[in-house]
Amino acid sequence: MRRLLPLIAVVLAVALAAPAHAYTIRGHGFGHGVGMSQYGALGLARHGVGYRDILAHYFKHTRVEKRPGRTIRVLLLAGYRTIDFSGATSAGGRTLDPAKTYTATLVGSRIALHRGKRVATLPYPLLVLSARGSVRLGGTAINGVTDGAYRGALELRPTSTGGLTAINQLPVDAYVRGVVPGEVPARWPADALKAQAVAARSYALTTHSGGDLFDQYPDTRSQVYRGMDAELPRSSGAVIATANEVVTHDGEIATTFFSSSSGGRTENVENSFGGAEPKPYLKSVKDPYDGAAPRHKWRIEYSRAEVTRRLAGLVKGRFRGIRVVDRGESPRIVWADVVGSGGTTRVSGATLKYRLALNDTWARFPAFGSKREKAIAALPIPLLAPVAPETAAPPPPPKPEPEPKLEWPPSPL
Repeated sequence: MRRLLPLIAVVLAVALAAPAHAYTIRGHGFGHGVGMSQYGALGLARHGVGYRDILAHYFKHTRVEKRPGRTIRVLLLAGYRTIDFSGATSAGGRTLDPAKTYTATLVGSRIALHRGKRVATLPYPLLVLSARGSVRLGGTAINGVTDGAYRGALELRPTSTGGLTAINQLPVDAYVRGVVPGEVPARWPADALKAQAVAARSYALTTHSGGDLFDQYPDTRSQVYRGMDAELPRSSGAVIATANEVVTHDGEIATTFFSSSSGGRTENVENSFGGAEPKPYLKSVKDPYDGAAPRHKWRIEYSRAEVTRRLAGLVKGRFRGIRVVDRGESPRIVWADVVGSGGTTRVSGATLKYRLALNDTWARFPAFGSKREKAIAALPIPLLAPVAPETAAPPPPPKPEPEPKLEWPPSPL
């Protein structure tokens, strides 16, 4: 028995230690990979490419034209019992003191305003305005901004589930002034900022995330909008220099998707967004200057137990591996099989990205069937409770890759 103890100790050490980093996923890009790569646009601008040509590179068969703007409605708060605001000079036609803070509450079918005591009871929707150009919204909004100032007006109305909602109404160019510095650093070259401004404006005018209630979320579900406090001279200058400019295709404003990093090539819209119709201006293109992006290339290491846990409900039997069955042009994953000892489950690339907290669907998984894979798979895996993927923190980004030394324009693939 004493002879067996060292051997048992070695076996246990291997069983416990070997799976710790047994499943390495490698990939490219950060985001969905459709349309403009923000870091790719940065690289193009650094190589002297103007913003119109940057946009033409990512959105084929398009042109930049001036079009009249309209009001954009951005959701800032939803379902709050009370909403505080200051800097307002009127609400529902009632004169207010901009130096005071007011609290709005829902009272039956009306909204009551308090300043220590009730000062008004007004019908909804209640439009809060300021002759000073902005209203400050108390508390932390959906975009993470606390006590932020917003151009235009605040609209207060009840939600269908109770409580109050705050929606920022403002002209599209005023909105874009709060988007550009929320999406990219204002220190970037002017043409990169201008390309972002035109893309953000075009996207805002063609998408409606909230139906009749609002147009845009103030976060990555739409575009990152941080309001007036985030505005900086260089980013605002890019918005002013491109005032009313949008990307058009066949005379219509194009839906100009963008994401942080393409990983070197963008993707067809139908391959990234389930159910999306192909668009001639949302096709895969080579992205030669994306290499400076922090997540141009990345790797994530999981234990096999962690992979099994994240894929709970998809693994039949014991997890063996992931087999990609269809890739897009970039090549991002369109469909893949989660292979278990009891069979396979067909999943989309988007599902794998969500479950495994991947930076992008441009990913490659370890081959299975090798001697090493079989040896690792044979080791005992501890029984662990499933963990909701949305609560798992993604791994830290790798160090930035050096920017490739390429010439513009790139040769077609």
